[in-house]
Amino acid sequence: MDPISMFKMQIETAHGIVEGTMNGVDEKLCQKLPEGEAHPIGATYAHTVCGEDFLINMALRGGKAPLMMGEWAGKTGVSEPPPAPGGDLLAWAKKVQVDLAQARKYAQAVYANTNEYVGSLSAADLDEEVDIPGFGKHPRAYFLNMIAVIHPSNHCGEIAAMKGMNGVRGYPF
Repeated sequence: MDPISMFKMQIETAHGIVEGTMNGVDEKLCQKLPEGEAHPIGATYAHTVCGEDFLINMALRGGKAPLMMGEWAGKTGVSEPPPAPGGDLLAWAKKVQVDLAQARKYAQAVYANTNEYVGSLSAADLDEEVDIPGFGKHPRAYFLNMIAVIHPSNHCGEIAAMKGMNGVRGYPF
C-alpha cells in the first residue's frame, strides 16, 4: 500500500471512531460540566474538529483559511473557537457552547477537507519539512499523523470516558 492510501485509511478510521463514539451523546450530556479539570464532551469534540480544520488549512496548506473562517463561518455549531496553543483551554472548555447537531455537520466538512488535502499529496510531499510555530519543524507526515490520527484518537478516549462516567456506552464497539 502506498503511503498516501495508508494515511487516508488511518484518518478515515480515526474520524469514524470519533463519530461513532459521539453517537448517544445528547445536548445535555454534550454540555455537562464535569468536576475537576476534565472538559465537557462538546468542548473536547469541538477542540478536536476545530484543531484539525485550523492546522490542516493554516499550517499544512500554507495559510489557506480554515473552513471555520470561510464557508463555515458562523455555522460550526461552536460558540467560539478554541484558544491558540498555550491559551487557557480549560477556561474555554467551561464556557464554550456547542450545538451538537451543527458541530457534527461541520465535522463532516472538516473530514472531507482533510481527505481531499491528503489525496492531493504525493509521497514526496510527506517528507517535506514543515515549521509550525509552537510545534516545531517536522516532516509533513508527522503533522498529518498528529493532527488527523493521534489527536482525534486521544480525545476520543476522553469522550468515551466521560460517556461511561455518565452511564452511557463509550466506544461504538
